[in-house]
Amino acid sequence: MHPNDKLINAEFKNYQLTQAGDRYFDGLAEKFSRSLYQAPRGELRLAMLDYLLPQMLTLSHQKVLDVGGGLGQQAAWFAERGHDVAMAEPSADMLNYAKAWHQDAKALPEGALTYLQAPLQELTDQAPGPWPLIICHAVLEWLGEPEAALAALSQLMAPGGQLSLMVFNRDALRFSNAVKGNLEKALSDRLAGKGKRQRLTPISPVSHAEIEQWSAANGLRIEAVAGIRVFQDYLRQPPATLGERETLLALEKQYCFHDPHWRLGRYLLYTLTKPEIAE
Repeated sequence: MHPNDKLINAEFKNYQLTQAGDRYFDGLAEKFSRSLYQAPRGELRLAMLDYLLPQMLTLSHQKVLDVGGGLGQQAAWFAERGHDVAMAEPSADMLNYAKAWHQDAKALPEGALTYLQAPLQELTDQAPGPWPLIICHAVLEWLGEPEAALAALSQLMAPGGQLSLMVFNRDALRFSNAVKGNLEKALSDRLAGKGKRQRLTPISPVSHAEIEQWSAANGLRIEAVAGIRVFQDYLRQPPATLGERETLLALEKQYCFHDPHWRLGRYLLYTLTKPEIAE
C-alpha cells in the first residue's frame, strides 16, 4: 500500500473527456496506484525504466520537465539522481498525491522538485524553457490530438535537447486482443477506449509508424527505441514465485531492444533529440 493512499478520495469524480478530447484522472489516483503500480505489470514497467533510462539518455544533472507526471514516480527517479525537476500534471488529485509522496520520501533532495498544475498544451506558455531534457511517459495516448502534442513537446525542447517519450503501443493492443479471443475487435481495429467510467484503456493508442512520421515532421531524430512489457502481457500464466518474476525481468531486459520483439511491447520507449541550431 502506498503510504499516502489514505489521502485520496476513493470516489471517482471525472469520467468524461475534457473539451479538448483529453482524459484527465481526477478521482483515479488510488486506482492508478493500486492497479498500475502495486501490481506486477506496474512493477515490471518501473523496473524496465530503471534499467533503460540510463542507457537511452545522456544524463548530466540537467533541468528536467516531467510532462503529465502522474503519481510522481518518474519525477522522483530523476530528483534522486541530482536533477532539478519541474513536474507538470493537469489532475489536481494526481498532483497532490505526488506532492504528499515526495514529501514523505526522505531520499529526495530538498528543493529538487517544483510543481505545475497544467496540461501539456499550456506548457509552451507556462513552462516554455527551452528544456534540455523532457520526460513524457504514457501521456500521448490519453490525448485527443497526440500528433499536436508531440509538436508542442518539440517546441519546448532546447536545441540539442532530449525527449524521453513513452507511448501505449497500438500494435501490441491489437495483438493482445487477438490473443484474448477478441478477434472481431482486433479485425475492425476498434482498439481505443472511450475515456469513461473507471476503465483505463487509452483513448489514443499510438503506433511506431506514427511516432516516426510525427517526429520527422517536427525535425526530431529517433535515437533509440525499446519495448516495455514485451512478453508479460501475453503470458498464459503470470509468474507465481519471486524466481519466476526475476526470470521474466531478465527475459524482458534481454530482448527489449531486439527486432522484432520490441515492436510488441505494451509500451514503446523512445529517445528523441532536437538537432543543434546550425551556425
